Amino acid sequence: MRRRDLLNAGLAAAALASPLAAPRLARADNAKTLRFAPTADLVVLDPVITFNRQTRNYAYLVFDTLYGLDTNWQAQPQMVQGHDVDDDGLTWNLRLRDGLRFHDNEPVLARDVVASIRRFAVRVPFASALMAATEELSAPDDRTVKFRLKRPFPNLPMALAGPGGTVPAIMPERLATTSPHQPVKEIVGSGPFRFLKDEHISGAKAAFARFEQYRPREGGGPSGAPGFTSGPKAVHFDRVEFVTLDAFSAQGALSRGEIDWWESPSRDLADLVGADRNVTLVSHYMPAMGILRFNQLYPPFDKPEARRALLSVVDQADAMTAVAGADPANWLDGIGLFSHGMPLANDAGVEILKRPRDHAAAKKALAEAGYKGEKIVVIAPTELAGIRALSLIGADQLRRAGLDVDLQENEFATVVKRRTSQAPPDKGGWNVFFTMIDRSIPNIHPFGNPALRADGKAAYDGWPDSPRIEELRRAWLDAGDLDQQRRIAAELQTQAWQDLPFIPMGEYWQTTAYRKDLTGIIPGCFTVFWGVKRA
Repeated sequence: MRRRDLLNAGLAAAALASPLAAPRLARADNAKTLRFAPTADLVVLDPVITFNRQTRNYAYLVFDTLYGLDTNWQAQPQMVQGHDVDDDGLTWNLRLRDGLRFHDNEPVLARDVVASIRRFAVRVPFASALMAATEELSAPDDRTVKFRLKRPFPNLPMALAGPGGTVPAIMPERLATTSPHQPVKEIVGSGPFRFLKDEHISGAKAAFARFEQYRPREGGGPSGAPGFTSGPKAVHFDRVEFVTLDAFSAQGALSRGEIDWWESPSRDLADLVGADRNVTLVSHYMPAMGILRFNQLYPPFDKPEARRALLSVVDQADAMTAVAGADPANWLDGIGLFSHGMPLANDAGVEILKRPRDHAAAKKALAEAGYKGEKIVVIAPTELAGIRALSLIGADQLRRAGLDVDLQENEFATVVKRRTSQAPPDKGGWNVFFTMIDRSIPNIHPFGNPALRADGKAAYDGWPDSPRIEELRRAWLDAGDLDQQRRIAAELQTQAWQDLPFIPMGEYWQTTAYRKDLTGIIPGCFTVFWGVKRA
């Protein structure tokens, strides 16, 4: 089957099988309501227990963070007014802004912040590293959060700003004491919108109302403008609705004005969407890296030799063509660990993916690593066009290596749940999945991409265990300048080709589309709703 046929067959199957198709919606003509079609249904409401994109998008509506990222990827104060640091770098005092309130009308207090940090640090790699360097975290008074460190940690604001995919959400202490591995029972944030529990219909809609007591901070980044997740989060709608639609329903709804914004049309539909004179199509909205993720708890991929065997068959250009089309202006191959164009992106060891593909060598290496023809369970979603296309072409590449692939497809929510299972592959577990790591994770440094974490069962789904990778990640924290950070990043990438926590499958530009009467949408990283207004 040809590469584009794989994608088109996947889209057609998803359209037939998808439960997400919806009847025609009422026209989105309410000037104070923004209707948004996300990439997938909002299933997980706790912002800490997952870094799925749709959860992240909603979390930045409902929750606020201590620091945020500006458009130069620098951490800026958000809920904090500012901080002071002792001369030895071991004591940080963070001062909260006046007037912060939760959606239950209770004030945001320092003890809420301390409990929230302790909870999300378990799931946010950068914050976890911060806590490992912390001797004591306390709340000396209602507006002060104090870190007493074991050693200097100059990246403290960045560690609390949100890199790592999981939103470092601040919530009331009574909720923040919930285990970070269990969802909270109530959604109470302090962000610009309130979650409307009674209007949440799983598989169809989520709704949010403007929080009248939210006060945007003054200023922002160097320009004073909103950043990705920092700056004055001024909102111009009284209500936001997430409407879950399949691709073809979303295209029609956008054209008819029944929704205002479609987060990410597939490349196969981009030309059709862009031809509508009432719609703005952003062709290069947000880059996303495809990855092949191994389950390293079970054979054959518990052995690095078996994982490395696939470096002879993975074809990034082939994969990205299936995902994003034949025009190389919309994708890149020769991709290593970090998103292209970022300061730490480098070419160390990438030539291993640029050599002619050698299927016979892969089969031989797999046999030498102990593979005996057992089923390789690959799990894939039915309704996300990009991940589905990557999964189809990725499974095809695995077959070329001589693997007996058992491709098992389910709704995305089921796949996400199954990825967390450590059961054997033939008893509800898995061997391989393919996914996208978009720049909003953000994949810009060793603590941005959670797939790089390699400390065994504490790591992200797949559970790689590489002491050397962990040693290099910690070394990056102590690097004195950008040159030293780049050297460590290159060494880390070289090591990754040996241990292979994942295999990069290339990077492509995702699109977005919205009605032409919308302004203020910021391309490049996060999907956020502040600053967006109707003309």
